[in-house]
Amino acid sequence: MIQNKRVAVTMPSYYAEKTLKKTVDDIPRDIVDNIILNDDCSQDRTVEIGKELGIEVYQNEKNLNYGGNVKQCLQRALDTGADIIVLLHPDYQYTPKLILPMAAMLAQSPYDLCLGSRISGRGALSGGMPVWKYLSNFAITTFMDICLGRRHTEYHTGYRAYSRHLLETLDFHSLSNDFIFDNELLIAAVEADLQTCEITCPTVYEEDSSSINFSRSLQYGILCCVISAKAFGRRWIKKLS
Repeated sequence: MIQNKRVAVTMPSYYAEKTLKKTVDDIPRDIVDNIILNDDCSQDRTVEIGKELGIEVYQNEKNLNYGGNVKQCLQRALDTGADIIVLLHPDYQYTPKLILPMAAMLAQSPYDLCLGSRISGRGALSGGMPVWKYLSNFAITTFMDICLGRRHTEYHTGYRAYSRHLLETLDFHSLSNDFIFDNELLIAAVEADLQTCEITCPTVYEEDSSSINFSRSLQYGILCCVISAKAFGRRWIKKLS
């Protein structure tokens, strides 16, 4: 709990047996009220390890893809009564030690969504992000900044904190079940005039870190541009009406 707000950390997992314990061990238990693992039908020991660690563990009956799994995570966190919900991938690419500052940004402020940016500072390149991914990340983020009328250094991070207000205001269950879900939810937040912020996040790219391949990254990038362009059109229609 932070400033009388309940904090839940929820992890969408898929084959995370090698990094789950390391991730959970670094979660600050003094402020986190619930740690929730929602597994998307992994066939390794992810679920067993989660139970051994004493955290809340759930497994989908069928594979729901990334967005579908995140929806389960967010809903389970809401069901615990959490006021602040931190989405943390259990592959240890993002340090759990930033849960405190991310939660604090939402606890007593006008913000409803906090992004853990790998591009701000030198977190991405020094952590091993491939150069092609860094450059495409920067380019798509710049395009999205223009379309959304916001200023962020990265929109593609998987490390995010949401307020209960945001998740109860927006119908996140109606959004995509694919990797584009995170940014569909962000755009919905912007269009609802909810406030967003970010903090710098150091990143570690290791052999066990999860990452989508080039073809999926290309598909994701195109979809980001498409939904952002549509948001740009809606924004200008609203201004002109």
